[in-house]
Amino acid sequence: MRLTADLAPPQEIGLTPLGNRRIYYVTRGTFTGPRLRGEVLPGGGDWVLTDKDGVSRLDVRITLRCDDGSLIFVSYRGIVDIAPDVRARIAKGEDVSPNLYYYRISPVFETGSAKLAWLNRMIAIGVGKKTATGVVYDIFTVK
Repeated sequence: MRLTADLAPPQEIGLTPLGNRRIYYVTRGTFTGPRLRGEVLPGGGDWVLTDKDGVSRLDVRITLRCDDGSLIFVSYRGIVDIAPDVRARIAKGEDVSPNLYYYRISPVFETGSAKLAWLNRMIAIGVGKKTATGVVYDIFTVK
């Protein structure tokens, strides 16, 4: 599926003993795929920790609501490695190819929906793309 999320400006916690901490909250989003479609609910977030080399480690929790009303909890870890010049181009609103940086996630899905129970028993990976206002993920089932 493709998942798109808009993010509020980050809460800048600052340089901590573990690295530079920022928190991004999801304001809205959508997802669509061959078996799933719906909206990303506001209120989820990403607790990002960036190390001294500029590599960010993601810790994300979001809720999806399918078109039929079913809810899916999604949590994932990820790694983002973007060169400063590429990050600056993205911040200016330029549509930068995700082939120019590394942005990968490993989502885990949880749902109580009997129709979507297959999500509880699968492994997925995702390729991310940063936009000026949020993120876009292409998420794939590992078969």
